[in-house]
Order: sequence, then C-alpha cells, then structure tokens
Amino acid sequence: MVFNKAYLYIFFITLFFSSEAFGAHGVSLDGTLKYEEGFAQFDYTSPNAVQGGRLVLHNIGSFDKMNPFTLKGSAPYGLDALVFEPLAVASFDEPFSQYGLLAEDIEVAADKKSVTFTLNGLAKFSDGTPVTVEDVAYSLNVMKSNQVHPQFNYYYDDIEGVELLGERKIRFNFKQPNRELHMIASQLNILPKKYHAQNGFEGGNDQHKLVLPIGSGPYVVSDINIGKSITYKRNPNYWAEKHSVRKGMFNFDEIVVKYYKDQVVALEAFKAGEFDFISINIAKQWARDMDGKKFSDGTLIKKTFPHLNNAGMQGFLMNTRRELFQDRKVRRAMGLALDFEWINKYLFHSQYTRNNSFFSNSYLAAEGVPKGLELEYLEPYRQILPGEVYTTPLSPPVTSGQQDVRKNLLEAKELLEEAGWRIKEGILTNQEGKPFVFNILLVVPAFERVMAGYVKNLRKLGIQAKYRTIDPTLYVERLKTFDFDMIVSSYGQSQSPGNEQRNYWQSSSADRVGSHNYAGIQSSAVDGLVDRIIYAQTKEELIAGCRALDRVLWYGYYLIPNWYLPVHRLSYQNKFVSPETLPLYYNPFQLLMTWWENSDEKNN
Repeated sequence: MVFNKAYLYIFFITLFFSSEAFGAHGVSLDGTLKYEEGFAQFDYTSPNAVQGGRLVLHNIGSFDKMNPFTLKGSAPYGLDALVFEPLAVASFDEPFSQYGLLAEDIEVAADKKSVTFTLNGLAKFSDGTPVTVEDVAYSLNVMKSNQVHPQFNYYYDDIEGVELLGERKIRFNFKQPNRELHMIASQLNILPKKYHAQNGFEGGNDQHKLVLPIGSGPYVVSDINIGKSITYKRNPNYWAEKHSVRKGMFNFDEIVVKYYKDQVVALEAFKAGEFDFISINIAKQWARDMDGKKFSDGTLIKKTFPHLNNAGMQGFLMNTRRELFQDRKVRRAMGLALDFEWINKYLFHSQYTRNNSFFSNSYLAAEGVPKGLELEYLEPYRQILPGEVYTTPLSPPVTSGQQDVRKNLLEAKELLEEAGWRIKEGILTNQEGKPFVFNILLVVPAFERVMAGYVKNLRKLGIQAKYRTIDPTLYVERLKTFDFDMIVSSYGQSQSPGNEQRNYWQSSSADRVGSHNYAGIQSSAVDGLVDRIIYAQTKEELIAGCRALDRVLWYGYYLIPNWYLPVHRLSYQNKFVSPETLPLYYNPFQLLMTWWENSDEKNN
C-alpha cells in the first residue's frame, strides 16, 4: 500500500501541524487543503477526458482468490483500486491530503480523539444497495479482526471502536490522540455487511466457485480465468460518476489484466501487442530491449515520468531469525561485499542512485550526526545502541575501483573474524566447524545477474551463497512465514510515516505471520522510536522521530542498501491521451487511471 527529488526539502519546509479543526470536505495533516469545497476536479485530471475503450494490462505470477484483504492466497491486480472504495481518497498533488468520497462530511474532534463521518446519501454498492453506517462499522470490525491480513490490524489498531450517531453519521473513537489517525480512518475501504453475511468473508476458497466481490467502486468483475486473466467492466450505474474526486478518472469501459510468468516474457508480449502499457523496473530492459520498428515509427511510446515519491529503502534483507545473521558484525560484513558502483555502471547503465537512508532523498532522511530533539529521542537507548548511531553520518560503502573493493573485503574479513568465523581450506567456518552457507530467494529473474557479482565477492570471503528464482505465488507464501535467509525487500514510505511502521519494524510484528517485519527486528529502541513517529504532534517531532529511527535501523545492518529512481519508466501503445498536468505523488497505475483512449485513433 510502494512512496524523490532534492527540491522536496524546499516543498516541505512549509509543512506544519495545526491544532485547528479540519475542513469538512477533506482532511490533511496540517489542516490546510489545496482544493476548496465544491471544487470541480483534481488538477491532474482533464475535463476533456472521454470515456470508452478497452485497456489491457499485465501482471506477473497468478491469482487464486477474490478478496484482497485476507492473508492466504493472492488477489488479482487492480481489484482493490477498481472495485472497492474508501471514505475519502488521496490527492496526488498534495503530500498528505484526502477528500471525501463515500463520506460527504468529515469532522475531526478538537481533542483529536475522534472523527465523525457523514455518508454521501447517493453512495451505493454495485448491486444497487445503499452504503450504510452499519457497513462502515462492519468494515472496521473486520479490518481489526484476525480474518484479514495482519497489516490491517496494525494499521487500524489505535481506532478503538465506532458509535452510530444517525442514519448516515458514524463516529470513530481513538485510543489516544494521533496526528494521522483521522487520515487512517478515512482510508478504510467499505465492504457490504449483508453480502458478506450471505457469502462469507473469504468469498469462497474453491477456485472454481470463487464468489465475485461487491464494492462501491467504478468497476465490477465481469470475468475471471483463475491465475491467467481477469476482466473488469465499468459499472453503468456507478454512483460517483460525477463526483469531483472521480471526474476525469477511470475512463476505460473495460480493463483486462493478463498474467505472465516473468518480466522478460511480459516485455516480449508487450512488444508483440498483447497488452497496452508497461512499467519497466529492469535497467537493462529500458536501455537495450526497447527498440525496433514499433518504437521508431511511434506505435510504441517510451517515456520517463518524474515524481516526488519518498524513495524509502530497498535492500538485500537478512532474516535475523536465522542464527547465521544474528550477529550485527556479520550483517555489516555482508554489506561490504556489494560493489554498487560496478553494478550501476555495467548492469544498470548508470541509471540509479544509491539508497542512503530508510527515507531516501526525503526531508525525513537523517543528516550529519544527531542533535537537538533527535538526540534527545536517542539518548535513553545509548547503552543498547551501537556508538555509530551517535557519532557517524549515514553513508553506504563506496567502491570506486578494485582497490576499494579489496579494502572493503578486508574490512569484512576482520569483522567476520571478530564474530568467530575463520577461513579453512577456502571455506568460512565457525568454531563448531559449520560453514557459512545461505540461500538468496528471488522472485524476479533479472536480479540473478546482480546477485552473480555479489555472490562472487562473498566467495572471496569463503561464504557459500546460492540464489534461486521461484514462482511468485510460492515466493509470497514463503515471505508470509519468514521462510528465507535473504531476500530483496522494498519499504516504500509516504510523505508522513505513521502506523505502518509498526508492521515494518516493531517487536510485536516480528513473529506475526504475514507482517512486513521480514528482518525479524526485536529492539526496544526501535519500538520506542516507532511510537515517537506515530504519536508525533508537530513537524519537528515527526522529523526527529524518523531521523532517529533511520539511524538505528541503518546501524543495525538489517539489510544491504540498494538503489532507487526519481522517475517512472513507462512504455505504452500510442493510443492514449493524458492530462496536461502530472500529479506529484503517484504510481504508474494511478497515473494511467487519469488517461483515456484517443477516439480519433479508435475510429481509424
């Protein structure tokens, strides 16, 4: 739920937190909104958008369920965004603002301990039944239960319960004040209580008898071919067709998602015309594989789209539940074996920037050494944290040439020896004679060539590492149960981190199946700093909490920092028209939902 420019610092210098009441038609973190009540539509949409046409997309792997909220199985791409709707939707050109959709009025209590929603009287599910406060209450109770993926439990944990105040009015009560909890409450997807009472929340687990979902969104599921394709069709009676937050969006009459084995196969299928749009996340494909007659004659467009998403962190993550990776010195040594500069130049065509923070290239990234409020937050943990947290700025190892590689590997060797590992007959072993052997689990075949160089460097240290790419469905299940040694993991960050940090890092999530605490972190310092972020009341407190957590995670060496891009690399059939204005914070799918099919091309 993903997530980069240097001038983001300038943009956020104006961010502040207010104690004033928030506007009724929308909510934000600071009480200010770009769009006034009664606005026509978002600036990054177009009043000239034309509805119609067919959009064909792709995804990797397969799907085996029709409920995107449960833990078991994989749901089809697009289901949550196209079929279900929240009380309010995000604006993609503001750092953290939401405007009412199912809720027409949003009132935040002066003490910040509750938020009251008044439902839009026009809101209906796709079966024609109205969206009621009972549906809202049911949806919250489900999201706080064990019926859903645990990420939802963490996210909504601080919402204590609801009160039904009238036919269309409902209040969410909070356990304690929280600067973003009214935003979190607004993001709740609303499910039809009666429908799930009749069909069960799981929606059926026999792949031949999957119950099609009911939501209030712009599309309905019209056809499924389990694991191979899904077709969404526009709901002709969509209740919010003329709503300001929906105008100019979701313009295609039909959206089909086809599934492919991997990204290499998918790209060839795209070039052959099997689907319309692709986001490229493999540098080699972007640099070398996207050429030919269709690109030169304009049939296919290849273009980068800038964004201001927080880059977060991607890295080779080590599972500290494994005895092999429980020593911080060992984890640090593992990072010294990665030659990013060589990888970026020869494999990535110098397209990437190295991650240097868990909030890379954002105003939340730690700078220099801690001071002021940030240092105050770190001070209680001085006895249990590494000294570098307090004395050393964040910086990944650099390898500008073979001399640096050798220097880094020698440092890694010393760290491994301090941790009790010695090379015997070319193999790194511990005092019990056990060899240093582990597996790297991959889901993207293109990462194999990256891992080849890394594994080669590890071999120089006597470490025997193997990498293997497995089926995406199996990969997801392995991650849910933490059944891996090392993976490539990505932690996207919003412009205002909050409750999701519990699911990423806190001790309570370390052994909870399905959590995103893949590293298995259990640290009282991390727990305390995550709470500092969640319950920050001012901009200063938020920044201090994030930067302090950044340092603790960085010097815990739980992962080996990778790289990021400040643009989306997109290619598509030359059949689309797009608005003149780009959003600022968005993913490729969200951008595509503001496009429409060129009617002139369609008629030719």
